Amino acid sequence: MRKNSYFIMALTALSFAACQPEDIDKNSLFYLNADNQLDWNKVKAELDAENAEFGYIIYDETNGGLDAFVDAYMTEQGNYWNDSCQYRTRANNEGVNPGLWLFSIDTIPMPSATQPAVYIRGRITTDDYGGNFYKALVMQQIVEGEQQALRLSVDAGNANGLYARGQELLIRVNGFAIGRYANQPQLCVPTYNNNIYAQNAQQKVGWAPGRIPPARFRAATRLLGLPDKNKLQYDDLDLAELVNTSGSDGGQTLINAFDARKWDGRLVRLSGVYFTGEYAETNGSRAACSTNDPETDTNANVFGPTTQNVGYPQGRVITNGSLYTLVSSSEYAKYAHMYLPDSKYVGTVTGILSFYMDNAAYKPTWKTWSISICDLNDLQLEDAEGNKWEPEEYHTVNAVVE
Repeated sequence: MRKNSYFIMALTALSFAACQPEDIDKNSLFYLNADNQLDWNKVKAELDAENAEFGYIIYDETNGGLDAFVDAYMTEQGNYWNDSCQYRTRANNEGVNPGLWLFSIDTIPMPSATQPAVYIRGRITTDDYGGNFYKALVMQQIVEGEQQALRLSVDAGNANGLYARGQELLIRVNGFAIGRYANQPQLCVPTYNNNIYAQNAQQKVGWAPGRIPPARFRAATRLLGLPDKNKLQYDDLDLAELVNTSGSDGGQTLINAFDARKWDGRLVRLSGVYFTGEYAETNGSRAACSTNDPETDTNANVFGPTTQNVGYPQGRVITNGSLYTLVSSSEYAKYAHMYLPDSKYVGTVTGILSFYMDNAAYKPTWKTWSISICDLNDLQLEDAEGNKWEPEEYHTVNAVVE
């Protein structure tokens, strides 16, 4: 019995040893050389071996970048269904926006004798730690000094743990799709929506871009070097480049919905702006926020009050004194119940530029544009005396403090 006991104990110890995970090899994970810099030769050797049969193409700064990839594979209507009635009913309206499709899906074929493997390369500009980019990434590529951007729809929470801001990625996109959701180009997979509980649900049934399963995305993605936020490029933006104040609808876009696709997703910096304490009405007018509880009032004077389970992103108005746009925040962001800065605090807003248009029955207006911040560190505001704005969370006047 004792010999058997010793045997069982030894076997158990071996089992635990066999299950002990190996330490992550940083150099292998990030393809680093001895100086902790990206070793492209290692990457190229793997790509050459993996794609020996059909070859491959990388859309990077040498051949047009992300814009060239989108132009090569994304069509206006998409190729996923020949019958357009399978798409969302809000996707197209020839009478109001001729030729425009706000929702589309184009599949990217697998490698074959006539189709090489396809890779895109870019650096992550988003961070979901603040909760405002839930299951969403944006990547940036610099081509001839100009910024290009593409959204990555990935069904992964806490994505910044692996895909940190400033991390460069190489993604094999064969088997995925390139599509538009509310006119925003993005790497995706097809998904069918029949959510009868959505706002205006009858207009939203149909095929649209969906989130890539995280295991599929990880398998298709390489991390190129260590994250480096200093290599990100910011576009200093003037609101006049996006909107003006003419028109009875509260503002007209200077860039049409087709051209806006190449602006969407860019990392931008707006200077000389301040919060007005307003939100945008559905008709394009501005209305003052209330001082009520953000758990019950959709128009409360905070960044992200309740949407009453509808789930659309909130927008709060900012201005340079004459032109307007929105700062967009999720009601699930960590800063959602922070009060909006008073209008005396003026400065810089940094974030991801968004052109979100989900109903082709309307023309775009000033509120079609917005800036999505990662967290409150993206706001650098101060008053005339140089006092910096300090965030303050919503509280009830008569709250009892124990």
